[in-house]
Amino acid sequence: MATPLRIVIAKPGLDGHDRGAKVVARALRDAGHEVIYTGLRRTPEQIVRIAMDEDAQIIGLSSLSGAHGFLFPKVCQLLREAGLDDIVVFGGGIIPERDRQQLYDAGVSAIFGPGTTSGELIEFLDGLEV
Repeated sequence: MATPLRIVIAKPGLDGHDRGAKVVARALRDAGHEVIYTGLRRTPEQIVRIAMDEDAQIIGLSSLSGAHGFLFPKVCQLLREAGLDDIVVFGGGIIPERDRQQLYDAGVSAIFGPGTTSGELIEFLDGLEV
């Protein structure tokens, strides 16, 4: 890793389970990145505002509630509207294969499901040009 990335890890919507998001945040910190964890139940607007305020290069969204089809695209839309198209968005959680193309089309760069290793996530980030 050349330069640490500034990464916001967020739990959009009403999902109250954040163990996975905390594990990801810890793995990214351990890999040398600067991580801002937003806590539970954030709106897309709050997530984009936090990313803006923190000068983030990456947003990682975690969803276990099934609302990813609305919340992830909304974050991507708000980023575009704010002129922050250069922020890379990735998602994780329980996201069925049939839902993934819609998320990619909306601007999500990668989706990591159950069983993804921290090494796979770090490899994805190392491959980005931000």
